[in-house]
Amino acid sequence: MYNNQRTVKLNNSKEIPILGLGTYRLKNKDSLKSLIRDAILTGYRHFDTATVYKNEEIIGEAFEEIFSDETLNISREDVWVTSKLSPSEQGYRKALNAVQRSLKNLKFDYIDMYLIHWPGVYKLKVSDPENSVKRQESWKALEELYSKGIVRSIGVSNYQIKHLKELAIYSTVTPAVNQCEFHPLLYTKDLVDYCKESGISFMAYSSFGEGRLVDGSVKIPELDLISKKHNASTAQVLLSWSLHRGIIVIPKATSIKRLEDNFASLKIKLDDDDIIAIDSISNTNSSRFCWDSNTIS
Repeated sequence: MYNNQRTVKLNNSKEIPILGLGTYRLKNKDSLKSLIRDAILTGYRHFDTATVYKNEEIIGEAFEEIFSDETLNISREDVWVTSKLSPSEQGYRKALNAVQRSLKNLKFDYIDMYLIHWPGVYKLKVSDPENSVKRQESWKALEELYSKGIVRSIGVSNYQIKHLKELAIYSTVTPAVNQCEFHPLLYTKDLVDYCKESGISFMAYSSFGEGRLVDGSVKIPELDLISKKHNASTAQVLLSWSLHRGIIVIPKATSIKRLEDNFASLKIKLDDDDIIAIDSISNTNSSRFCWDSNTIS
């Protein structure tokens, strides 16, 4: 299973490939279907989507074709697919309906993992206590679907420590994963440590800082030096830094070259000096490139 890829064992004993393909903003039908096929051929077995990405149907079509292609010898059990609940569909009934729609879009009879994408509710003020009420209802729905095997793992995304502590009060199932923005300019050590102590695997998105850490728009000398030392790309060093900690990564790619480059990060081994140097970057240079959920009550 998973092409003998390195995996992370979640708190429910399910194993997830530690490196996957993110699909945020990838909505062109032909190019995305081709990309997923190329990813499979490269060795990827883990794919990340979400309701708000509006590409579940395309991904479903891609896998339908892949599973029926005897030359690939890939079955449903050979891949891990994660999707997420839209902030506009928070609440018990809406969450149940959202998962059913994702199943239909993906043409699956189960989803490997489903996450609450955001601790807040669309159009509610960040201070509105209804945010807490609705995400609790959503979690109840996911627990129900998990107990039926419709969703095989459940988790959250963009949850801060306060949201996780609140969840621990009413949940009967501990989240398998917390997916958050994570890179050397947003080294959220306290959150990562809290998740580890709570048995929650940490999954990083935006490992490249929305691309700015690899396209030259943000210069970080330490990364350049380490890249040269290992004859590796900056992207590979960034991914290897997270992988070193057992953090799951889901970098996006739009070409075979980028797919292969990211996948090759599994072979890059940073030493202790490299890790210490990258860890220290956020001491003097800190930036968040995506959304900040700290203000959500």
